[in-house]
This record gives sequence, structure tokens and C-alpha cells, in this order.
Amino acid sequence: MHKQIIVNLPIADMAKSQTFFKALGYSFNPEFTGDQGASLVLGENLSAMLMVRDFFATFTSKPIADAKTSTGGWVCLSCDNREQVDTLIAKAVAAGGTAPREAKDYGFMYSNAFEDLDGHTWVLIHMSGTPPKE
Repeated sequence: MHKQIIVNLPIADMAKSQTFFKALGYSFNPEFTGDQGASLVLGENLSAMLMVRDFFATFTSKPIADAKTSTGGWVCLSCDNREQVDTLIAKAVAAGGTAPREAKDYGFMYSNAFEDLDGHTWVLIHMSGTPPKE
């Protein structure tokens, strides 16, 4: 059905946001990166468009939520293994992000999360099976 996903997120500071995500090992697509927006490459056909708040506001008539004080959603990314989850959380915290909760092991899924500099929640999961049948 769909061939790609692009999540759009408002940010306060372009330089700081790019530095943060580069510290986690991510890159930016230079073709779609400038002063107002930056295309964060998350994987093949997966990206997040980080947009300075004033620029983001030109695409909506609704107020922009402050992700540091409210949750409107979160970005969830799959990881190859538990170690990748833990490594990315540690890198995020070292780069200035926060870890809002402890890791959760559901048996079939391992999950943890970090909040970026703007308060957006990024949930990282490793699936090692399927949920138990009830």
C-alpha cells in the first residue's frame, strides 16, 4: 500500500537537533535539509522531517503541542536486537536527551524509550517473538 513514511516533528533549534541525532549515529539527507527543515534518515524509506517550529506552523492551523509537557504520540522504531535498543538509549542520554522510563521486557518484545531535546518520545523495540495467545 504505502512505500515510505515521513514523520514531521517541530523542533526549537536546528543545529542542536542535528548534533543530537548525529551523536546517535543517524544521518541527514542533504537534498532535503536546510535552515528550516532537515530530513533525518531512520532507515530505508523511513525518515523524520525535523522542522523549526515557525516553519512547522505554516503547515497547520492548529496550535503546536509542546512535547515536553504533553504527549500527542511517539515515534516507534524497531531494532535488530536488545543491545541496539540499549546502545541507542545510552547515546541519546549522553547527547542531552532523557530516558523517561526503565526498559520493559515483555518476553516477546523488549522496549525502551528516550526523549529528544524537544521532548519527542522515541520508543525503541526489539521483537523476538509474538505475543502470547489469550
